[in-house]
Amino acid sequence: MPLTFRKSFQILPGVRINLNRRSQSVTFGFKGGPHYTRSSTGRRTTSMNLPGPFGIRRTTTRRRAH
Repeated sequence: MPLTFRKSFQILPGVRINLNRRSQSVTFGFKGGPHYTRSSTGRRTTSMNLPGPFGIRRTTTRRRAH
């Protein structure tokens, strides 16, 4: 079973710093509204919870130049 690591810190209301084994990210947004996340690996995610067990998430990644 792989070992995982994830830690999140709230630095300001509506702003969180997220740390995991491979990258760091910053999340902007409040509970019940849309969230915007920017990762150090180039991943950008927009997400929003909907009523009940539903939600919407869109993720884009940065292409690497050769």
